[in-house]
Amino acid sequence: MTHCAAAGMLASMDAPPADPRLVTELASLRLRTPVLTASGTCGYGPEYAGILDYARLGGFTTKSVTVHPRPGNEPQRIVEVRAGLLNAIGLANVGLEQFLREKLPFIRTMPTVVLVNVAGHSVADYVAVAEALDAHECIAGIELNVSCPNVADGLMFGTDPELLREVTAAVRQRLRRAVLVVKLSPNVTDITTLARAAIDGGAQALSLINTYVGLSIDARTWRPRLANVTGGLSGPAIKPLALYNVHRVYREVARAAGVPIIGMGGIQTAEDAVEFLLAGATAVAVGTALFVDPAAPVRIAEGLAAYVTERGLARVGDLTGRLELPR
Repeated sequence: MTHCAAAGMLASMDAPPADPRLVTELASLRLRTPVLTASGTCGYGPEYAGILDYARLGGFTTKSVTVHPRPGNEPQRIVEVRAGLLNAIGLANVGLEQFLREKLPFIRTMPTVVLVNVAGHSVADYVAVAEALDAHECIAGIELNVSCPNVADGLMFGTDPELLREVTAAVRQRLRRAVLVVKLSPNVTDITTLARAAIDGGAQALSLINTYVGLSIDARTWRPRLANVTGGLSGPAIKPLALYNVHRVYREVARAAGVPIIGMGGIQTAEDAVEFLLAGATAVAVGTALFVDPAAPVRIAEGLAAYVTERGLARVGDLTGRLELPR
C-alpha cells in the first residue's frame, strides 16, 4: 500500500488517530499537528526514518532540490556556536533527476504531508523543478528557498522584491496542485516588503525565518572556522529575532491577506512553539533542535496539546495572533 499524504489528507490509514486539538489548516493542507520539520535538517526522509515517527508529524520538509546536482561548499561546513549552529552547506543535493529516481519512492511511503524545498540560480530553474515535482501527488507543497545565505547567489531573489515577485508568480502559474510556500530571509532591511512581494506573486503560505548570516573565528589560528568564511546562524540564538519577524509580517502583511505563516527559528520546546503561534504563526517548523533530540517535533506537539487543554482552548489554532500588546 502506498501511504501518500497528499494535500487535504491527514496521513495514512496506518497512522494513529489525529488529536482534534492539534489539527491545523495551512492553506489547503490539513495537518495532523502544527509542527513540521524545517528544510535541510532531515535530508529526504530515510535519514531519520528509524528515530522519528513520521506518522506523528504535522509535515516533513525535505532539504533543497535544484535542477542539477550540487556538491556544496568545502568543509568545514558546520560549526557549533554558543546557543546555536553555523552552517555553510551550500545547498548540497542530488539534483532533480536523481531525486525523482532515488528519493521519491521513499517519500511515497511517508505517512505525513511532505513539502519539498526548491532552490535555483534563475527563474527558469525554480519553474523547472517545481513543475516536475507538482506532477507527483505525494508532494503536497513546494517551498521556494529564495533565502540561502551561504551560496554565491543565494540571496538574489530573497532580497529584491521585484525578483521575488517574478519568481513566485512564474512558479505559481505552473503549479496545478501543490501548495506554494515562500521561505523568507531575515537578512534584509524590511522583511515585510519581501512578504508583500511574495504574496503579490501568489504565495499561498510563508515560512520564516531562514538563517542569519554569521561568522565564527578560531582565536588560536586567527582563521574563520568555516571554509566558506560565513554561514547561516540557526538555533536558540535567533529565536527572539525570529519571533519579531513573524510578529511584524503577521501584523503588517499576512493577517490582512489571509496567508498563513510557518514560523521557525530556535524552537526547542512546546512553550517556544506557543510563542510563535501567539506572534502570528499558524504552524511551526523545528530544525536545529533535531540534531539534539530527533523526537523534538513529536514532543513539542504533545506539549501543545497539553497547553491547549490547560488554557481551556478548543484547538491550537485559537492561539494564532493572540499576542496581547500594551494599549
